[in-house]
Amino acid sequence: MSTEATPTRSGGTPGLRRLSELPGPRRLPLLGQLGQFDMAQVHRAMEGWARLHGPLFQVHFGPQPVLVVADHEAVARLLRERPERFGRSSRLREITLELGGVTGLFAAEGEAWRQQRKMVMSSFSPGQVRAYFPALLGVTQRLQSRWARAARDGARIDLQADLKRFTVDAIAGLAFGTEVNTLESDADPIQRHLDLVLAGIFKRVMSPLPYWRWVRRAADRELEQSMAAVQEAIGGFVAQGRARLAADPARRAQPPNLLEAMLVAAERGDAGVSERDVAGNVSTMLFAGEDTTANTLAWTIHLLHRHPPALARASAEVRALAPQTAAFTPEAMAALEYLEACALEAMRLKPVAPFLGLEALHDTEVEGVAVPAGGVIWCVLRHDSVDERHFPNPDAFEPGRWLAADAAAASGKRVAMPFGSGPRICPGRYLALLEIKLALAVLLANFEIEGVDTPDGREAAETMHFTMNPVGLSMRLRERG
Repeated sequence: MSTEATPTRSGGTPGLRRLSELPGPRRLPLLGQLGQFDMAQVHRAMEGWARLHGPLFQVHFGPQPVLVVADHEAVARLLRERPERFGRSSRLREITLELGGVTGLFAAEGEAWRQQRKMVMSSFSPGQVRAYFPALLGVTQRLQSRWARAARDGARIDLQADLKRFTVDAIAGLAFGTEVNTLESDADPIQRHLDLVLAGIFKRVMSPLPYWRWVRRAADRELEQSMAAVQEAIGGFVAQGRARLAADPARRAQPPNLLEAMLVAAERGDAGVSERDVAGNVSTMLFAGEDTTANTLAWTIHLLHRHPPALARASAEVRALAPQTAAFTPEAMAALEYLEACALEAMRLKPVAPFLGLEALHDTEVEGVAVPAGGVIWCVLRHDSVDERHFPNPDAFEPGRWLAADAAAASGKRVAMPFGSGPRICPGRYLALLEIKLALAVLLANFEIEGVDTPDGREAAETMHFTMNPVGLSMRLRERG
């Protein structure tokens, strides 16, 4: 349990351990554990140390001490206590603003978070997502056409790039009411800039020193240019939303999408919603809606291809229940239970967010350890989800484990937490699952997968660029029939 704690004059707290008393890997003066691992593999380093030192230990990023929590029940308790006792990293917010970006719901706290959360949850509710289904089906059909051209041409498909086109087109329509159609365009897509910004922000957040404030390298200039391009796109989405409201005042009474709902709230002066928050939430939806879902899809397709029995069962289910893309319905997607189990199993083994960073908003305690205001807590999310105590044969890709109607299957969802937990659970999870099932269904209904290739022919390597990405996947398809 985490509760607020009042430090004594000596700096300690009665009955609580100091962070320095916890076990942890050997560290160097000033550097801590920096230099002991590749930053793109930081998630694997933390998971390895959790196996050595247990579910509660300390690390140092430079001089910064960090409390690492790897037990899923303890992590769930921390997530339930957001946003009152724990918040997002202030460093993440600082670096985003420094780059000229804007923050929305992802970084909002307190009453501003509560006001924005209501609108975001309403815009991504199951009912709203269902009403958006015809437009989402149109995006799915464009994905099918793109892959059909590649199959006829014998071309290798850049899997993640195509999936990010799909997810950006989907989120732009639902959240912003805007048709961007990157799937049918060969122009330099906004996804490239989104990827560069996410990778650049992650690198700066993890850097012990703000080197870019003294020396700007070519990569820093490219990062700034990409952020400017993203902000220009966001400005375009906002301008289009304003134009729609001006042309049709009736939309103000019942805004049909998140962007217009926030514009109306900002004009009314609703608490917690400003003009800047509007742009911030467009930015949040773009980044979150593009990267996480696309990478989950890429991991799922990769794992299915490497496990032919699971691929055959998923394909048979899709071809029995949803054989024609044009006839896809919400009911047909809901009926694809094994396909959803494949996605859940991929999220267990290859979570795009294998860890989560929190910051203590007050002097408090975490699992009996005193944590000062501003203290950093690193939640390892994949430790227990690949532990045999919670999942038999934990390293195996076994989607059927999610279909069992027993307590073990139900508890698995509490252990893995692919969408987080507590009050700040991902508001877009319904849309994400529907997008995943649509993309997988269109693939398995219409194509045979001839190959999902990695650069070295082995299992896809994991690399952290804000989210956990598979490295360099390309796909080869053959049209069915």
